[in-house]
Amino acid sequence: MPRSTFINRYRNIGICAHVDAGKTTTTERILYYTGLSHKIGEVHDG
Repeated sequence: MPRSTFINRYRNIGICAHVDAGKTTTTERILYYTGLSHKIGEVHDG
C-alpha cells in the first residue's frame, strides 16, 4: 500500500521535562493550534 503523504511532510519532535511541567498541556495546544485537534483538552478531563 503506497503512502498517502510524502515522508518529507512528517516532523517528529520529542518533549522531555520533569513531572507536572506541562508536557501534555503543551502538546494539546500544539495539536489544537495546528488544526489537528478540534478542542483543547485538559488533563483532569481524562
